[in-house]
Amino acid sequence: MVRELRRIGKRIAIGVEGELWLVLHLMIAGRLHWRPLGAKLPGRRSLAAFDFPNGSLVLTEAGANRRASLHIFSGEEALRSADPGGIDIFASDVDSFRAALTAENRTLKRALTDPRLVSGIGNAYSDEILFAAQLSPVTLTHKLNQQEWERLFAATRHTLALWINRLCSEAKAGFPEKVTAFREDMAVHGRYGAPCPRCGEKIQRIRYAENETNYCARCQTGGKLLADRSLSGLLRSDWPRTLEELEALKRH
Repeated sequence: MVRELRRIGKRIAIGVEGELWLVLHLMIAGRLHWRPLGAKLPGRRSLAAFDFPNGSLVLTEAGANRRASLHIFSGEEALRSADPGGIDIFASDVDSFRAALTAENRTLKRALTDPRLVSGIGNAYSDEILFAAQLSPVTLTHKLNQQEWERLFAATRHTLALWINRLCSEAKAGFPEKVTAFREDMAVHGRYGAPCPRCGEKIQRIRYAENETNYCARCQTGGKLLADRSLSGLLRSDWPRTLEELEALKRH
């Protein structure tokens, strides 16, 4: 019998009888589905099923890379070992937020998405937070002034609360099946080339590995284009540094 549910960073902790905890990390492609009891599981994508009297909770993962995980812990003390240690933004103030993110001098993007510093912020919501705060994703944490810290803290709280409320409202209609990090009502994430909802300029991106950072150059970087590792490395001195240079390059 399930006794309790918790969130530990990006992990879902399911407490069952006997002081056991099932801890799921869905990573990028892991998904949970509610299926009728005894439903046939879809091939290689299905990793686990938890049967209840009224249905089954099924864990799937798309793609060839298997990154989703399930760990089992016995007792509260063992469960705490699954916590990366980042602060809860809703249980902190601007001073503790600043202290956590300035423990090392890192870019805002990397600091916000480090689970050892802040709990539960991923690639998508860090883009939305930095857009709301009108800050560049590559600004170093040691470079921010007090006003910028207050703006970033407020934007982090507001953005996460906004999306928690939206997603909870949607889930009331039924078990959430279409879970994605790319949503039409996001301001910048996944909207490369679309108009910025604040100024109308086209959204830009930095691509690296399987992730990308989306931002508005006009609103967040003073019109400066950030170096894309794949393209700027290829173009080198020909890489446009500003929106104006980019437009001139397109005209040619």
